[in-house]
Amino acid sequence: MATHNYKIFSCFNRNFTITEPGPPSDIKQAFSHFSAASSTFSADHLRRFLSDHQLEDLHSIASRSDQIIHTIVESRKHDHETVANDVQGISVDEFFHFLLHHDDEFNCPLISQVHHDMNAPLSHYFIYTGHNSYLTGNQLSSDCSDLPIIKALQQGVRVIELDLWPNSTEDDIDVVHGRTLTTPVSLKQCLKSIKQYAFVKSPYPVIITFEDHLTPDLQAKVAEMTIQILGDLLYYPETDYQTEFPTPESLKGRILISTKPPKEYLESNQSNDKDNEGELPEKGSSSPDPTNELDTDDRQGAPEYKKLITIHAGKPKGDDVQEDLKVDGQVKRLSLSEQKLEKASESYGPDIVRFTQKNILRVYPKGTRITSSNYRPHIGWMYGAQMVALNMQGHGKSLWYMQGMFSANGGCGYVKKPDFLLEKGLHNEVFDPKRTLPVWKTLKVKLYMGTGWSADFDQTHFDTYSPPDFYTKIGIVGVPADKGKKKTKVISNNWFPVWDEEFEFPLTVPDLALLRIQVKEHDTEKDDFGGQTCLPVSELKQGFRSIHLYDEEGKKLKSVKLLMRFQFI
Repeated sequence: MATHNYKIFSCFNRNFTITEPGPPSDIKQAFSHFSAASSTFSADHLRRFLSDHQLEDLHSIASRSDQIIHTIVESRKHDHETVANDVQGISVDEFFHFLLHHDDEFNCPLISQVHHDMNAPLSHYFIYTGHNSYLTGNQLSSDCSDLPIIKALQQGVRVIELDLWPNSTEDDIDVVHGRTLTTPVSLKQCLKSIKQYAFVKSPYPVIITFEDHLTPDLQAKVAEMTIQILGDLLYYPETDYQTEFPTPESLKGRILISTKPPKEYLESNQSNDKDNEGELPEKGSSSPDPTNELDTDDRQGAPEYKKLITIHAGKPKGDDVQEDLKVDGQVKRLSLSEQKLEKASESYGPDIVRFTQKNILRVYPKGTRITSSNYRPHIGWMYGAQMVALNMQGHGKSLWYMQGMFSANGGCGYVKKPDFLLEKGLHNEVFDPKRTLPVWKTLKVKLYMGTGWSADFDQTHFDTYSPPDFYTKIGIVGVPADKGKKKTKVISNNWFPVWDEEFEFPLTVPDLALLRIQVKEHDTEKDDFGGQTCLPVSELKQGFRSIHLYDEEGKKLKSVKLLMRFQFI
């Protein structure tokens, strides 16, 4: 119990006595059921609860239940609680505290280890991908730096994009958003940072995508610099002609290069590319494009540069992408803007899915997103696009969806695509995300309570004259047929809100669905942000779960949690 004092106009005091809530009735019932109506919970009781109610893995339960009970009992003795110190079980209050507050693998909503098959080709995975990874802010005038690259790698991003241009003296390479007012950073600095931070979050491969605007001499310098800095971390393809991409497992601890082979780059740079990832027209450019001035004899580019390329890339040669989506013997990567993808999906949706079963599709933000805003990533995922590239330097719903998707599979940055995106029918038919399918399963979500705001925020952060008025928004994001939004009641003047509300979400394609949770604080003008998280439905563990919330930039709040229950019916 705590008293919160609020001053009104420095004259009046308002006192609010806030009591942290006890266990919900559902938890009391579970405690009674699995303890056979005993007043204490033994290790055997906990094993049964974790197995039958939480549906946890039996092997991990056997080795951990005794340890959990022992830890709680020892903590009680240390804290000199009133419960008899010789009692070797735990009380219902201790059981509730364990479920809500202990950062234990059995309380988390997701499996924390890598558990997908990592021995399939790269094209079988969604890959955590950044766009213009070197930019600190907007697309036109912000600084270029290696710091956003470091941050992205620390978050688990596996695909880093670098735009390569000649420096002002045309004897070295800058990383810069060409034909804009952005200030450059050296390629050498970016490569050094990638080498240092590539595997701090995940051991699985990092892919560097080069967008290069260089002469053959500078391409050769890029090759020399990349080999020298990355050393043994750099992966070289065994052959120039690949019929299948290597696997994430075989590439652990390695860095790959993906770009257009030099000749293709020179041809595309000389063509009228209307979809040049947001670069301004050449007029007024501060970054010259020397490839427009090359003699025909130089069009082959640097052979040593070409040898670095594991994933050969390309862009569509015109407005109609059907030809580019044809699947032949050699695997490749195709890049489409969000606009081109959506236009292509209207006419060639099945062709896109077939293409992504063997090849890699990269989707990037349209050029008008100069503030570094983002699009909804599901427009790519539902067609099997592996590299759905977002601007990582901002925040907002699209990035929350991205962070939610890649919290799957232990947060390693690679998520195995569902089988239906990799399969073909007897008549070569494939998955159609726009077709409404029957409900496959229903997710039941019960929200009991929240805690931690009083520890993480100042007393007057939400309201100047009273404790906060919290409510929670819960929704589903997925294929067009899978959507739903629910909202709890507002709990007034309480740092420890108890909602005790349950919602149901019918799902047709649960493997592509994300559960979005956001807590807000009701206000007379604009409601305040109280925390958010996004969870992949396909990986949700059933039962009572403690859900950590994150700030708007995706950083975990230290203490804020929700107690929830998930069930599939």
